[in-house]
Parts: sequence; structure tokens; C-alpha cells
Amino acid sequence: MTRISGLIGCACAALALAGAANGSLEVGITEDSGKTIDNGAAFFSAMNDVGLTTNRVSINWDPLHPTDFVQQADIAAWLPQAQTANVHIVFAIAPADAKSLTASPSAPGQFVAFVQQVAQAFPQVTSFVIGNEPNQPRFWLPQFNSAGKPLSGAAYEQLLAASYDALKAINPAIQVIGVGLSPRGNDTPSAKNNVSRSPVRFLHDMGVAYRASHRTKPLMDELAFHPYPSSSHDPVTKGYQWPNAGIANLDRIKQAVWDAFHGTAQTPFADAARRPFAHPLTFDLDEVGWQVAIPVGLTSFYTGAENVPTTDEATQATIYGDLVRTLSCDQTVRSLYFFHLGDETDLKNWQSGLVRADGSHRPSYDAVKQAIAGTHGNCFGKPVAWKHTDAVVGAAAAWGSLRARPARNVSLSFTASAAEMASFRAGVFKAGPAKGVIGRRLVTGRPAAVLRATGTINAKRRVIQFARHKLKPGTYVFAIRMIATMNSQRYTLLVSKPFKVTAAARRR
Repeated sequence: MTRISGLIGCACAALALAGAANGSLEVGITEDSGKTIDNGAAFFSAMNDVGLTTNRVSINWDPLHPTDFVQQADIAAWLPQAQTANVHIVFAIAPADAKSLTASPSAPGQFVAFVQQVAQAFPQVTSFVIGNEPNQPRFWLPQFNSAGKPLSGAAYEQLLAASYDALKAINPAIQVIGVGLSPRGNDTPSAKNNVSRSPVRFLHDMGVAYRASHRTKPLMDELAFHPYPSSSHDPVTKGYQWPNAGIANLDRIKQAVWDAFHGTAQTPFADAARRPFAHPLTFDLDEVGWQVAIPVGLTSFYTGAENVPTTDEATQATIYGDLVRTLSCDQTVRSLYFFHLGDETDLKNWQSGLVRADGSHRPSYDAVKQAIAGTHGNCFGKPVAWKHTDAVVGAAAAWGSLRARPARNVSLSFTASAAEMASFRAGVFKAGPAKGVIGRRLVTGRPAAVLRATGTINAKRRVIQFARHKLKPGTYVFAIRMIATMNSQRYTLLVSKPFKVTAAARRR
């Protein structure tokens, strides 16, 4: 999302934290205005009052001046205030322009050198987010080439790998946080606007590039993800249609990471069923926010006009408090940062903060404060247990009526569905072979299927229709084998109960 931050005249900063103590959730904010406004003490005091421990700030790299660290003096001035307040800093370093890293062959190397420069200037900062929403054209171009082939995932993977190596060479304890993934993308190279890559497919593209590189080291220690709602009208329980994802779809991102990287040096998320890795990946949910409507009496503190749907302040407060309590029970989520602490005053930007533009507290201020005080980032509910699947997510079939039917010109069909994109091979088989035999025949196309159909199920229902055919009398079954497009090793085989085809009645 946008980097512009208009917090009510506060200074903001952030020290990197290598991990929340005892596995507890780290709650913080993402805020930029403190880099230029000199009243950090008041800002950090507000953070301490709420119980926020971390602030992520952005540092932009300018390819026209690749070695200029223009914010260095400001950071040096307010960093001691953050340390005094026991507020930890996370640096998010990204190019200033969407084409900055692809305009010239030398740009990626210059960016990595700048990342090293920042780390050497402030060795006390040990968490770095590399890039920001590279699956969005606002922050990375091109997303596709002229033939429609996706480019951004593979290009970003190379940048992240180089940045990881550069930072670890300075200090192996530095936490390298990857991607800053946007929750949405349209995967449409010919779209009229916002030509972008969905988060699931972007991770897939990264995995393909990573495996092709034969790299023997990880890319990242944490995955930064921005699970904004599709609309601020949405409750937290409303997710996105695959292959996009929000708070309600974190399992979808976990599975996408598993598909992309399992079996490599890049560890996936911890698996409740099998935990073969000592240092599993964790989530850094470093941008989350629900925008709210401005109370009538405070509109004079804002400019412009609102350009998106908003929720009310009471609903925002409930959501924010619930996020702290719920995510404290997910061992894969290390950190949650609200975007922002205070509102931006231009209504075209973000009004999702805990503090209004006049300095007054929203209900969400106390809701977050109480949730943090009540949990200290620890789980007091049901722990979230996730394990990867080797099947197609949500695969199902509705066979319809399996009543007996006459042999003449039989029209056969059933409905199949999946919660992700999957290719399929379907068939009508003479009853008898075991499911495994049917499965192999569906894959190889060898004899046994009387009727066949192939195609794709695009994360929804599809009617599998077979051509009208005069079947011989006998007993048959429907079968379908679905294969996940994001990981061809994941499949589901479904076989119906038998149905009969009877001899056609003779006409007199």
C-alpha cells in the first residue's frame, strides 16, 4: 500500500526485533512521518501507552543517486529516542520508482549495495524488509513481458537472494524479511489498469525461479504480507477468491509457500503434522488497516474527499482487538503492524489509524491497548494448527442421480469443484477396477475409460459433460482426477458409486 504517512506531527521509528519473546505476537505499527517530524518523544510515549513495541519505517532507494542515504541524519537523530522508549525498528527498503530496479542491468546490484550501506550505518537495526508489494505495478514494473509471461516474481527472487546474502555477510543475526506481498492481483497482462500478479501465483513464480537457480541458501527468514480487506466494509472473516488472499486466507499463503519451496533450503511455514525444519518461516503482517469514516465534527482536520468505502469506528475497534487476540494463537504469525498509528490528513490516502488527525483517540486505540494488555501476545484461545495438503484444496464432486438409464444415446454429466485452479481428466469407466487403477488410467489415457473429458476447474464449480454416447448395457462409474496447477504433485481422485445402463426397450 501507500508509503505516505501523515501522522499528526509525530516522529516515528522502528528497531528490528529478531523474534517475539517466547513466541508471543509482536504488535506494532507501520509509520513514516517520524522520519522528518521532531517530536519523537510524544510519539513513542503514545506507542508505549498502547503497548506497541515495533515500528516499521520505509527507506527509499533512488537509482539516480544510488549511494545517497538522504535519511541517515534524521534516523541518527531519532533512533536514540526509539531505543530509550524500548521501541524496536524495522527498516523497509524499496526503490522509489516502479521501474527503478528493471531500467538498467546495474540497478539490482546498486540496490543491494545500498541495503548493505544502510545496515552498516545502523548495526543496531537487525530486521530488514526487502522491497514492497512487487506483485503490484505501483511498486514493480514490468509485471509481464509483451507475450504475457510473468516477470516480476523471478526478477524479485534474484533481488531478494542477493540482498539476503549481502545482509547476512554483515551480520548473520539480521532477519531478512521478504516480499511485502500485496493481497491481490488480477493476473491479466492485457488488463486496462493495475496489471498485477496475485499473491499465490507470485509465490509460485518465485519458487520456480528459486529452484531453477539451484540456490543452496534461503531467501528470507520471514514473509511480509499485507492482508488488507478487499473493502473496509468487509468483516475480518471475509476473505478473497483464490488466488488472492486476506486475513481469512492465511492458510492459502502457507500452502503457496509450501508448494513453491518445500524440499529446498527455503523452509516453509511450520507444519502441524510434520516439522522437519528447525527454523520454519513466519509471517510478518506488517501492513493491516481498515479505513473509517471521519466524524462530522472533525472534517475540518482533513482535506480532499474520501475515495473508497469506509467502516465505522466501533467496527474498526472490534476488528483490531480481535486481530490481536486471534493472531496471538497462530504460531506462524510473528508480528502484526497496524497501518498507521495516526491518520493521514488527505482523505485520498489512509484514515485507518488509532488516532484521529486532531490527536484524539479512536475506540480502536483502547481496543488494541486492552487486547495487548490482556494477552501480552500470548494465546488464550484455541491454537491455530495448520498442515500442508497433498490433495487439491476443496476438491469435490456431485455425481447427481445415479439411477439406471437406457443404453440408447445416454447423456452423462456430473459437477466437480475445487477451491483452487486445477486441471482434470475425467472418465466413465466400466465398474470393477480399483480406484488406483482408474487413477492411473485417467493419467495415462490407456484403455478402460469408455468416455473421457479434460479441462480446467478455475477455483469454482464446473459441469463435466460427456458427449452423448450409446453405451453397452452394464455397470459404470464416473471418475475424475484433479491436479493442482500450483503444484503438480498434489492431486485428488474421486470415483462415484456404480450406476447401471440397461438394454434399451424394444419398440413393438
